Amino acid sequence: MTELRAGLIGLGMMGRHHARVLREITGVELVAVADEMGDPHNVAGSTPFCRTVDELLEHNLDMAVVAVPTAFHAAVGLALAEAGVHALIEKPIANTAEEGAQLAAAFESRGLVGAVGHIERFNPALQSMRERISAGDLGAVYQIATRRQGPFPARIADVGVVKDLGTHDIDSTAWLAQSAYSSVFAQTALKSGRPHEDLVVVTGRLANNVITNHLVNWLSPLKERVTIATGEKGSFVADTLTADLTFFENGTVETLWDPISAFRGVAEGSMIRYALKKREPLLVEHEAFRDAVLGLRNDIVTMRDGLATLRVAEAAIKSSKNGQVVSL
Repeated sequence: MTELRAGLIGLGMMGRHHARVLREITGVELVAVADEMGDPHNVAGSTPFCRTVDELLEHNLDMAVVAVPTAFHAAVGLALAEAGVHALIEKPIANTAEEGAQLAAAFESRGLVGAVGHIERFNPALQSMRERISAGDLGAVYQIATRRQGPFPARIADVGVVKDLGTHDIDSTAWLAQSAYSSVFAQTALKSGRPHEDLVVVTGRLANNVITNHLVNWLSPLKERVTIATGEKGSFVADTLTADLTFFENGTVETLWDPISAFRGVAEGSMIRYALKKREPLLVEHEAFRDAVLGLRNDIVTMRDGLATLRVAEAAIKSSKNGQVVSL
């Protein structure tokens, strides 16, 4: 396999994990890292350390991972595109949809691979759920609901919970249902004294009429990452913290009482917990990016995908401010 020369920009909490994986996967050599704020976690080790993107680009990169704060995604990404370097940018793609559109256009116009780090698409539980939904195991899908809550992460300072956490569920829901959002309505709260929202409830509808609901916050001592897809044959429940997938099948209930026989409901049926091959999602995401750069396959989260997700997130924030349903 061709050895790709990789760089990493941003050496914070996520950056150190990206560095570890870049050193683990075959066909990639981490040749330099960069962060203008320094290297607090000693990510560089013996790898050359740079302060700026320009310094990093002197190392003749093929590809780069961008793990800087969201506010700097556009500037760093555009610099990489200008230099002809393929990039995987952490989610959300950018601070605003306008910046995200600029990034997508910059990479597309140069024929470069531009990926966004929506890592939940690479979680084994959600990958299995999508395959089973596509195979018809759930029948018609009625609703996809998610819960993503836990304590505030000190690493986040420049965006609120909608763009940081909510974008995970927005992206994975549209991907699971294979349908874009058509409308959203949201309510947010600011309870921790920070300038951005730390709690949101989003309800929405997809173009294929699947109803969605997302509960997201940074206020709970309970860390929870759950996705529930409900359809005519039952419900899939994915816990993405443990990568477990369970199917709760609808039971059949025979109604012999004529006056209520027109009313149909479901009962508890069989329950199956699937045995899944579990690989680290970040590793699988990096392998997909590497293979896209090599032209071997194309199952990355594209910048257009990331832009669509960011637009839904911005619509949710707009809805929370004006109290109206926002169409997309």
